[in-house]
Amino acid sequence: MRICVVGTGYVGLVAGACLAEMGNDVLCVDNNEQKIKELLKGNIPIYEPGLEELIEANVRENRLNFTTNLSEAVNNSLICFIAVGTPQGDDGSCDLSYVFGVAEEIAKSMTEYKVIVNKSTVPVGTAEKVKNIVKSITNQEFDVVSNPEFLKQGAAVDDFLKPDRVIIGSNSQKATEIMQELYSPFLRTGNPVIIMDVKSAEMSKYAANSFLATKISFINELANICETVGADIEQVRIGMSSDRRIGSQFLFPGLGYGGSCFPKDVKALIKVAHDSGVPSKILEAADNINKQQREIFIDKIFRHFNGDLRGKTFALWGLAFKPRTNDMREAPAFTIIERLLAAGATIQAYDPKAMEEAKLLIGDSVKYAPNSYEALSNADALILVTEWNEFRRPDFERIKKLLKNPVIFDGRNQYEPKRMQERGFEYICIGKQPLESVVKV
Repeated sequence: MRICVVGTGYVGLVAGACLAEMGNDVLCVDNNEQKIKELLKGNIPIYEPGLEELIEANVRENRLNFTTNLSEAVNNSLICFIAVGTPQGDDGSCDLSYVFGVAEEIAKSMTEYKVIVNKSTVPVGTAEKVKNIVKSITNQEFDVVSNPEFLKQGAAVDDFLKPDRVIIGSNSQKATEIMQELYSPFLRTGNPVIIMDVKSAEMSKYAANSFLATKISFINELANICETVGADIEQVRIGMSSDRRIGSQFLFPGLGYGGSCFPKDVKALIKVAHDSGVPSKILEAADNINKQQREIFIDKIFRHFNGDLRGKTFALWGLAFKPRTNDMREAPAFTIIERLLAAGATIQAYDPKAMEEAKLLIGDSVKYAPNSYEALSNADALILVTEWNEFRRPDFERIKKLLKNPVIFDGRNQYEPKRMQERGFEYICIGKQPLESVVKV
C-alpha cells in the first residue's frame, strides 16, 4: 500500500519504519527541513532499540523516504496517518492545532479518495472535528479513522511489529477493510484486530494509559504504607502479582510515571471528564500521588543530611524517564535535580543515552560525567533514578572507594537491602524500612 505519515516524532518514525518493513511504500512528512535533512542522512533524532537499523534497511530498499512536501506525499498515498504532537495545555487539555493544521493541508492536497488516520493521541470527538475540517475544504471522498498506538518506549519496534491488538475506530466499511488489509501482516499470530466506533477507539487509548498509570500510583501509595508499618513492598508486590487477575506489569514501586504519554493522558482524561460534568476522583488521585512520590523520595535525601544540602555533591545515575530511551519528558530526574540544586547541592550525572538531551533541556547547571563511575568521584551519595541494566550489577567496592560516604538512595529498588548492608552501605530505597531501624529480637 501507499502510505504517508505526517509527523516524524516518536510515533511517526516508528510507525513509518514498521509499515515500510511490511512492504508498504511509506513517505514520512515533517515541516522541519533540518530534521528531514538529518533523517535523509541517516541521523535518527530519538533513541529506540532497533529503530535505526529498521530505518536504514527500508531506506536502502526504497520503501521508506522522508520529505517536507506534504502535498506530494498525500497525492502519492491511499492512507494518510496524522502523527503530530498534541502538547498539553495549562488546563490539562490537548492542543489539537497541529492535528487540525495537518487535516487542512491534507484536504487541500486531495485529488481522490483517502483514508485519514488519527494516530496521535487525541480526546473523544477529534475525528469528528477532523472530518468537518476536511469536508469544509474538499468535495473528494474520504474517511476518518481512529487508530491509537500502544507503544512502550524502549520496546516500540517490537510492539508495533508484534502488537497485542490493533484497534481500528471506523464508521465506514470501506475504510475498515483497507485498514484490516494494512494490518493483516502484523497479526498472523492470531492477535486481534478490534473494530469499534471512532469515539470508543479514541477513548480506548486514554483508558488503557490511565489504568496503567493508576496501577503505578497504587503500588507507590502502598509502598509508602508498607514503609510506615514495617512491611516489605517487594514481598507484598510478589504476593499481589501472583494473582492472575492482577499480574506483575506496571506494579513496581519507584519514582512514579513519566514520559510523553501517561502524565499527559491522565490529565487529558481528567479534563474530558471535567468538561463532561463527570467526577474523576481515581484519576485525580493517581495524578496527585505521582507528583507526591518524587517529593517523598527527595525528602528522604533531605532527612538523611539533616535538611542541609549546601556544599553536598550527589552522583545521579539515570536521566531518562525510563531505560532504553533518551526521552526526558516528565522525567523524575528533573524534579530531583531542581530541588537539590535549589538547596545548594552539586550534581554529577550520567545516563547511557539521555546525556545530549539533558544538556539541551537542563544546560550546564549539572556536571555530566563520561561514565557512571566518574559521576561518583568525591560525591557524598549516589542517587539511582533510572533502572538501566548496566546499573544492576555494578562494582560495589569501586563505588565505596569513589564516594565520600557509602550512601545510596535508590529510587527503583534495584538492590537487596540486606546485601547492601553486608557490603557496608547505608541503603535507602522505597517501601522498605532501613535495616538499621529494624528492631532486632
